[in-house]
Amino acid sequence: VQLQASGGGTVQAGDSLRLSCAGSGRTFSRHYVAWFRQTPREEREFVMAVGPGGGSPYYKEALRDRFTISRDDSKSTVWLQMNSLKPEDTAVYFCAAGAGIYNPLGYSYWGQGTQVTVSS
Repeated sequence: VQLQASGGGTVQAGDSLRLSCAGSGRTFSRHYVAWFRQTPREEREFVMAVGPGGGSPYYKEALRDRFTISRDDSKSTVWLQMNSLKPEDTAVYFCAAGAGIYNPLGYSYWGQGTQVTVSS
């Protein structure tokens, strides 16, 4: 499975962004797909995940009111919709496929990351 993350950019606080994770490979639909984020000073942080075929997503609780995850396996794509962005959301966002749910060590496939910068 190969993953390509895109959609990052520089926005102002309160704006929205939608990140895309485009996958390739026949097994994409069998994997959990998650978004993690990382800043230079912090470890990689779980954001959100969705299981094979969709279903109830897994959230970082502090983000569930502003972020939404969705997937379309016919397009091998997972999206992260981020609303009401805050400066503390600034990070490099990575998508990953595997079975780790909350744990990055459980994901075997990673995209290259996309930078999100939120200015105040």
